[in-house]
Amino acid sequence: MVSAMKTAKFAIGQVVRHRLFPFRGIIFDVDPQFANTDEWYEAIPADVRPRKDQPFYHLLAENSETEYIAYVSEQNLLEDQSGEPVRHPQIKEMFDKKPDGRYAPKRQSRH
Repeated sequence: MVSAMKTAKFAIGQVVRHRLFPFRGIIFDVDPQFANTDEWYEAIPADVRPRKDQPFYHLLAENSETEYIAYVSEQNLLEDQSGEPVRHPQIKEMFDKKPDGRYAPKRQSRH
């Protein structure tokens, strides 16, 4: 049985926030379905553990105290409409900030 691959709802460079926890971030990569370790997955409490058969997003994340990298299921993300900039220190390495506040991936030179 072949399962259909779900199209990602969010895009690289988009600012999102977590549905349950107080953090937000910029998407810098997308996995079409869960691609982390079983140990990571099992560490999530069963009552909030997301399904594996959905896109998972890598975020340059921040909360009120720190910046970090997060790996979050699509079901747990919402578009962040605050308009506030994200302060993660790696943003300038990966993104250019547009005049309208959006983040565009930097172009990589190819040799």
